[in-house]
Amino acid sequence: MTKIAMWSGPRNLSTAMMYAFGARADCAVWDEPFYAPYLAETVLDHPMRSDILAAHESDAKIVARRCAGSPPDGKEHWYMKHMSHHMLDGFDMTWAEGCVNMHLIRHPARVIASYLAKRDMPSLLDIGYPQQWALYQRLPGLIFDSTDIRANPEAMLRMICAAADLPFDAAMLSWPAGPRAQDGIWAKHWYGALHRSTGISDPEGPLPDLPKEYHGLLTEALEYYEQMRSLKHTG
Repeated sequence: MTKIAMWSGPRNLSTAMMYAFGARADCAVWDEPFYAPYLAETVLDHPMRSDILAAHESDAKIVARRCAGSPPDGKEHWYMKHMSHHMLDGFDMTWAEGCVNMHLIRHPARVIASYLAKRDMPSLLDIGYPQQWALYQRLPGLIFDSTDIRANPEAMLRMICAAADLPFDAAMLSWPAGPRAQDGIWAKHWYGALHRSTGISDPEGPLPDLPKEYHGLLTEALEYYEQMRSLKHTG
């Protein structure tokens, strides 16, 4: 059995990666297990907050115990999509010691532009760069840049599978359009473009121009991104 914990911030190709692993017949996936506990422990006004808390387990201890267990549905392997900023102080992290921990990064200009399309006024903590850097210190693992994955999905998915000691499965390269049963309820707000996709998207164009009021946020986030990018895995 292989359990992968893929850590990232929001708007980071993370759901497409979950869909790629979910296309394998041998792999269960879990969409942001700690999102509801994160909301339950904060007063943050996220889109669909009440729906998320009603539909998903909000006790961090229960979620951690499930993460420490075996893959559901009789699957051999388990891919967990985790947001670094969801892991608040006091949440049990011992389960992650039994996982292959990996880290997914994306240029913050792209993250901020994508986030603004769904939620106004993100802070540095909302987009998760300092939390991901801190979590990497605690749970080091290979770092992959979403730019590289989009540039050559098959080569990068092969690399990620090899790092997890999994055979590559060509089924990971495509999936039917539409939502997945494994989606969190928040998919209704966040996953519209992905539900129209049938595979990992083509390479992105030039970096977006952000509104001036977000230039400071970009500068702050770049400090963390560049540190992680300098350590990214290239094979």
